[in-house]
Amino acid sequence: MANHKSAKTRINRNNKRSIINGARRSRVRTFVKKVLAAVLENNKEAAANAFKVAEAELMRAVNKGVLKKNTASRTVSRLSKKVKAL
Repeated sequence: MANHKSAKTRINRNNKRSIINGARRSRVRTFVKKVLAAVLENNKEAAANAFKVAEAELMRAVNKGVLKKNTASRTVSRLSKKVKAL
């Protein structure tokens, strides 16, 4: 266990951040799944709308430091490719 006050503070802060970041990551995954579900149903309009929301959510995760920029860009690219194929 940590002995210094600053180390204890960092442990508390890291625990809080991991919960917040986990929630954000989960939120991103949910929106990505919505796009994939719409693609599987061949619903172009729903897929396009879901893609727009998912893209914004992915970029927000990048700004918050949850995902790396290239990871989000790669995911957006792959989703876009699937939506355009409809």
